[in-house]
Amino acid sequence: MHAQLRGDRSFGGMGVTDPQGEEFGPWLVRQLARADMKQADLAQRLGLTRAAVSAWITGRAEPREETKRAIAAVFEIDPASVHNRTGDIASVRPRQWHHRPAHTDGGREYGNAAAFAFDADLSVLAREATQNSLDERHDLTTPVRVRYVLHELTGEHLDAFLAAMRWDDLRPHYEAAAVGGQKVSRSLRAALDDLDEQCSLLLLRVEDYNAAGLTGPEYQDGRYAAVVRRQLDSHKQAGGRAGGSYGLGKATLWATSRLGLVLVNSTLSDAYEGRFERRVVGRLDLPWHELGGEAYAGPAWFGEPEPGPVHKGVSRSWWAGEDEVRSLHLDRLSPDPGTSFLIVGAHDASGDAETLQEMHDKLVRSLADGFWATMIGGKAAGALMEASVTTLRNGHVFISEERVDPHAHHPTLGRALQTYLDGETVPELTAGDQVALAEVPLVVSPLKGRGRARDKGREHRAVLLLTSAGDRDERHSRVVCMRGNRMTITEQRPRELPLGTAPFQAVLLAGFATGREGEDVELAEAFLRASEPPEHDRWDRTEELTSLYERGALTRLKEFRTEIDKTVRGLVGRRETTRSEGPAALRELLKLDGGAGSAAGGKRVQGFPVVRSVQARVDDSGAWNMTVGLKLPDAEDPWVLTPVAKFDVRSGGRPAVGWAVLAASDDCRVENGNIVVDPGVRTAVFTGVTDPTTHPVPGAFARLVVDVQKARGGAA
Repeated sequence: MHAQLRGDRSFGGMGVTDPQGEEFGPWLVRQLARADMKQADLAQRLGLTRAAVSAWITGRAEPREETKRAIAAVFEIDPASVHNRTGDIASVRPRQWHHRPAHTDGGREYGNAAAFAFDADLSVLAREATQNSLDERHDLTTPVRVRYVLHELTGEHLDAFLAAMRWDDLRPHYEAAAVGGQKVSRSLRAALDDLDEQCSLLLLRVEDYNAAGLTGPEYQDGRYAAVVRRQLDSHKQAGGRAGGSYGLGKATLWATSRLGLVLVNSTLSDAYEGRFERRVVGRLDLPWHELGGEAYAGPAWFGEPEPGPVHKGVSRSWWAGEDEVRSLHLDRLSPDPGTSFLIVGAHDASGDAETLQEMHDKLVRSLADGFWATMIGGKAAGALMEASVTTLRNGHVFISEERVDPHAHHPTLGRALQTYLDGETVPELTAGDQVALAEVPLVVSPLKGRGRARDKGREHRAVLLLTSAGDRDERHSRVVCMRGNRMTITEQRPRELPLGTAPFQAVLLAGFATGREGEDVELAEAFLRASEPPEHDRWDRTEELTSLYERGALTRLKEFRTEIDKTVRGLVGRRETTRSEGPAALRELLKLDGGAGSAAGGKRVQGFPVVRSVQARVDDSGAWNMTVGLKLPDAEDPWVLTPVAKFDVRSGGRPAVGWAVLAASDDCRVENGNIVVDPGVRTAVFTGVTDPTTHPVPGAFARLVVDVQKARGGAA
């Protein structure tokens, strides 16, 4: 009876050759190593010369079909498996943890420095891990699917899992690593104590589908080595569209584990060793430690002993069976390519989320906040990603799978982007539900040594979308800036907005996020990515920016931010004023009449009231509601301020509107329609509500100006 090769991909049980089966030579080399057999041994058992076997291995020849059947008999496998070469012969090698020996030069690392680049926060994990999945989208015509699965294990479920991952072999190394006084050692000690006392362990599986998977060889360049065996190796192959660039994001997986331990199961988009499914490995990041008289560097890998001579004994990935991945809680929902990362001992170091419900909710919010734009599609472009969160307890559903709905979490921003993707924007807002589009120039500085003398750079036209804020929007009047695959980078609060500007939401799309193609798009994408720190949360000075681009690159970024503000003001409306009078938003709120203290040509002795803060909105009745904070100079007499509300129109005078309510809030009072502030009071707050019956036009279609027609007090 012949044993089937593990993981052989035959079709319909007929043994038909998989066109992506491995070349015969490399396959045979690996099988000889797994069987502890030499070329001469195989030649002898086949009754052939060693030169014939050597020719197969070097690719100069391939055995005949009858010889392949004889090879199958030697390895005790099915003949079709030798023909297809999509799997390895069964090995008696047990799974093992291989701990890297300490450096021979005496160097020590007391933790993975890359893991300290980020906080062990679930929101940071969601941002970094999900961005990596998005960057690795395989079939660009369909979304990448991301799932976060929380799973609490106790009792026999915990015991079975610990046995499957060889915990008894690991525990002595943990104990040795937890002895030191360094930060990582103290954290490990606390994690071990909690595991012993609570007899509970939290797993968090982060998995994607329709992603590339961890392709590539075990030790040489490729996605697998970049993630499992290397640090600071990004190895992104997204055609310049990748959100990440430092190779640090993957470190958040290990940082989120209290035990520094992550197990991996990957389904590959491109075959390795003739295989696609269930490439499994584990990686552990411990600090330097000593055990049994031996010193260890810290990192360790869980896998199958390497049979090859170069890395003999090192743990490498293996092609696991279905029962094996199930026992490690690494089973996947479908054969679609992608990777499952199992964070062992997951936690939220921020302290914001401690219970399963809190952690579940935080993951949902974080995915919605960071990736709402990627989950929206329209006529011009489909959604890039789908995301969900599920929570289990001992294999049973504790909180049902919750699909992240971008429109539920960010309805107005989502509407703005979808309108753009549907091609239904307008150049100017005339109705509350419209989305206005304007272009914002970004001048991309030349790369060093590539620009001509006095060449300022290449202009890219970013896209700004603006629409009225919704009633449920807690945060508004901001610009959400993104690039690449709609990756949110930062938020910007526009400066010098006129008083009466209705709450709005705005989205800035730059680089590939515009959905456009062209050299300027590629240049802008690279320029902005170079200006981002490892957190990818702002566009500012970085070493990469200053080292790669000609002088003036930082100025181009400042000009870009200024142009964003200017474009927003152009869409919401802005009255021209001179800078010498202070910020426009303050000037437009209070126009102070100097009264007796400001005779023509005279000099103000004590100053005059200015606005410290403004909050204004139009309610359902059309009335303007505002809260105004004042900052006042010291005075001997009361300040008496008479606020008058006027609508700012494009031509003619400003019609005054009546107050329905004028009320004191802090450190002032209302007397006969005036705001009175006692001597010595330096700050005050009042509120006002206009009377809609006196409005010449609906409140939502006009800007409001408040003039203070009289101001007197003290020695003025």
